[in-house]
Amino acid sequence: MQKPLAYRMRPKNIDEVVGQEALLGPGKIIRRMVDAKMLSSMILYGPPGTGKTSIASAIAGSTQYAFRTLNAATDSKKDLQQVVDEAKMSGTVVLLLDEIHRLDKTKQDFLLPHLESGEIVLIGATTENPYLSINPAIRSRTQIFEVQPLDPSDIRTALERALADKQNGLGNFNAQVTEDAMTHLMHVTNGDLRAALNALELAVKSTQPNADGVVKIDLDIIQETTQQGSLVADKDGDAHYDVISALQKSIRGSDTDAALHYLGRLILAGDLPSIVRRLQVIAYEDIGLANPAVVERAVTAIHAAEKLGFPEARIPLANAVIELALSPKSNSAMTAIDAAMQDIQSGRTGDVPKHLKDAHYKGAKELGNGVAYLYPHNYQNDWVAQQYLPDSLQNKAYFNADGNSNVEQAYITQYQKLKAAQKAGLEK
Repeated sequence: MQKPLAYRMRPKNIDEVVGQEALLGPGKIIRRMVDAKMLSSMILYGPPGTGKTSIASAIAGSTQYAFRTLNAATDSKKDLQQVVDEAKMSGTVVLLLDEIHRLDKTKQDFLLPHLESGEIVLIGATTENPYLSINPAIRSRTQIFEVQPLDPSDIRTALERALADKQNGLGNFNAQVTEDAMTHLMHVTNGDLRAALNALELAVKSTQPNADGVVKIDLDIIQETTQQGSLVADKDGDAHYDVISALQKSIRGSDTDAALHYLGRLILAGDLPSIVRRLQVIAYEDIGLANPAVVERAVTAIHAAEKLGFPEARIPLANAVIELALSPKSNSAMTAIDAAMQDIQSGRTGDVPKHLKDAHYKGAKELGNGVAYLYPHNYQNDWVAQQYLPDSLQNKAYFNADGNSNVEQAYITQYQKLKAAQKAGLEK
């Protein structure tokens, strides 16, 4: 069985790699390593189909080192041993270890001394942020490079190369791709070259030649072959978290259209639990006291989405996102609790005042606990001046806000009025 086009078109040297100029361009770090034949182990991370395997293959091809590929999740320590044995027999081996974030401790401990000796040049590939997902012992022995999604122009270069290549590509099919079909293919795969190449191969091989022997690929054909194209919000990749982050920052920045765009990407990725969790965080973190009614309506819409499921869930989710984006914003509740927690973590606590301590046990009265407590409901307006914070924090004010809405301004006014009344009452 013939291997997929993306595999067959894999670059054999560094000059054949498309894109990634920041790493492979003249004078850039990986290019300098290859030119000097001074390779060091590295981790390449970025979205699927952006060239991590191609870069590893090209590095090996340009340096004439043996190249082997293993998967950290599925291949065993025995497989690693075979690569090490080969390196000891014939010299340095470049090992591409896919899904390196799933490397367990046993395999890691086996691999580390061979990295340090230089027998193995490890190129780890991952879609997840290595600073969060990869063991520090591996990170400290590697250089970390981020691989970016390819520009549409890079995708086009690779597609045209594949159409012309008679040995490994589609050059023997006499295929012609219309300009609008090419443009669609360049953009719909979101920088994923593997998806673009494999979609092109499916289009060419499933289309019958016309009377002139030309395999003509138009927009309709490309749209059919890319309808399951890659989504940048892939649930299992690091890019997924970038989209979630962009959703929150767009709502926080009151950009409704951007917020709907990122919501749409998450919906198409099918990740309702992440959407539900993040929108509830946004409602309380970024809108909060500025508009409690919107927070309540957003939470109601989110719960409705959970009950409905996709595809109908998109409707209440869109309602929530639009209203959250257009609402006044405030993070005063979050900053208030964070300030209180910062004091506690820094050791600024103090003893609970005696009159607030629990008095529901025998002997509490003898200790003076709860004795002088003033019950607010016994006083006018259910309030009485009384110390609640520990002595060392008595004048502390955690809730500070300018008030971006009438609602929040009312809270702030009441807060300040009560603080002033309490201070005055305690000073009598």
